[in-house]
Amino acid sequence: MASTSSAEKDIFIDPIAHTTPASTVWSYFNPLNPISNAFDRVQQWRADLGLPNPGTTENLQKEVRATTLTNLMFDGARADLSKTLSASPLFQVTHSFALGSQQIPPSYNFASVYATDSIFLQGSVDHDGNVNMRGNQGWSPSSVSKVQGQFSQQGGHHMVLEHDYHGRDFSVNVKAMDPWPADMTGMFTGSYLQSFTKNFALGFESLWQRAPPLANDVMTSYLLKYTSDDKSTISTAQVQAGLLQATYWQKLSEKVDVAADLQVVAMPQRRDAVATLACKYELRLAAFRAQLDSTGKVSAFLEQRFSPAFSFLVSGEIDHFKNAAKFGVGVMIESSTLTPEEMGLPPQPAGF
Repeated sequence: MASTSSAEKDIFIDPIAHTTPASTVWSYFNPLNPISNAFDRVQQWRADLGLPNPGTTENLQKEVRATTLTNLMFDGARADLSKTLSASPLFQVTHSFALGSQQIPPSYNFASVYATDSIFLQGSVDHDGNVNMRGNQGWSPSSVSKVQGQFSQQGGHHMVLEHDYHGRDFSVNVKAMDPWPADMTGMFTGSYLQSFTKNFALGFESLWQRAPPLANDVMTSYLLKYTSDDKSTISTAQVQAGLLQATYWQKLSEKVDVAADLQVVAMPQRRDAVATLACKYELRLAAFRAQLDSTGKVSAFLEQRFSPAFSFLVSGEIDHFKNAAKFGVGVMIESSTLTPEEMGLPPQPAGF
């Protein structure tokens, strides 16, 4: 029997796995299938480059959002009371109260979270009977399916189906918002983000809105992400027809982060631009954030942790152009029915 020489075979590295497999898989050269051979060589070349995964399109500006106050500002008074009933699997319930706000009426919200290594379930209901739900199912470390739903007593239900796939050096996301299989109406989104070097990633996101008898709309935006070698600087840009969003984030030290966000609208019916600067300072038992934007708003947010189970919140905003101000205070209290050993704490000394 004739033996095959080592020159006739090529090493094939799995393009999906994030690390090189322990056992090398051999792929024999087939002169009758040049397409497969070219694909194998391209995948091997990509693996040899060692490009990182660029992250998802949804988290393109994750670091900037963690520094700015967009999702943290509130006014009036609020209280969040959480209790952990189980650590493995995680099961937690939360009671949230809010009152005295200038923008929203007093409200009460009950939420619960259940999570394992592969499943995440979250649901909430407010005093008006409005229900929000979210669920994630991890099929593998690189494949996750998601579902979100909003059900209101006043109508206007919403449903979002989504799937994320993380390759070695790319990410893919597909999403369907309020789909209706009978006539295939809804909003459908697909995005792709690819690392071209260890620092640069490029991609796109396309939105298809189908609502017969109206005309179908297709919009595409293009994405750019730059990450420094030490990951202390991240810049992003998202460009669409008439729209531009550019962000910059830098970690100055272990305790200080700064961020900048620029949003430009250049359309025939509207021309506008908003620039935002923000910083975050992490203390041992506190976190302080400050923000200034071009609309004349100056904001600040302080989270003071007196203990691992108790935090005090202070939020304030001054709008110089409108001569208006907002102020809010809140508390976050966490309790648990678990013993110190179940929570992973060191055993407590026995009393005398």
